[in-house]
Amino acid sequence: MKKNFEDFINYFSDRELPDIAPDEINRYLLELIESKNISASQQNQRINAIKFYYEKVLGREKQYFAIERPNKEFRLPDVLSKTEIKSIFENTTNLKHKCILEVIYSAGLRRSEVLNLKPEDIDSKRMRIKVRGGKGKKDRYSLLSEGVLKDLRDYFKAYKPKVWLFEGQSGGQYSATSVVKLLKKYALKAGIKKRVHIHMLRHSFATHLLEQGTNLRIIQDLLGHEDIKTTEIYTHISSAEIDKVINPIDEILNSS
Repeated sequence: MKKNFEDFINYFSDRELPDIAPDEINRYLLELIESKNISASQQNQRINAIKFYYEKVLGREKQYFAIERPNKEFRLPDVLSKTEIKSIFENTTNLKHKCILEVIYSAGLRRSEVLNLKPEDIDSKRMRIKVRGGKGKKDRYSLLSEGVLKDLRDYFKAYKPKVWLFEGQSGGQYSATSVVKLLKKYALKAGIKKRVHIHMLRHSFATHLLEQGTNLRIIQDLLGHEDIKTTEIYTHISSAEIDKVINPIDEILNSS
């Protein structure tokens, strides 16, 4: 904040700051946006720095300083297709690595959540995975796939985990960095060119559920979202309804 306010002071170096009008400040911010292409986040940081001076230091009312806030950037999450997911699993030759990726995708887990799993969290009777202390320190249940359960049983026999479901070579919790590396490794082997990251598996899980017709509220519960609006972002990337749309140009071309 200090650097942002210093920039503001230097820009109006020949002026007394209390005398600067709001429309002048707006022009200053607009010039920054146009000349430096500062992001929405940077715009907000600069606005906060200026507002702090006029409202907290000078004690002026908020109405005096009314700069229109920039809208937050709306970015859709990146997802993998079912074919790409399948290809990653088929190219994952290490059983432990395969189980880690399968559990993340099939239960829609965050990286920290899969690393915090313990053997007793796999409930084969109810076909559920208990996620302990997710975001907001809340427990929840997600899905346990029959296919993943079969691989997990093979994994149990081979690795015999003690405390954590997935442990490092010398014991202890599996490395978060290693999870990132193994996904990139097997995605590369699968010939996937796009940049992949662990959270992409969670996004893909939610999107694929939605495309299969799963109720949004159920997806919200499985992902552990507190607000349904967070889950609604997947309605923007689901191709299920879009695929049903007939492109008008096809009717035009086919009518000739």
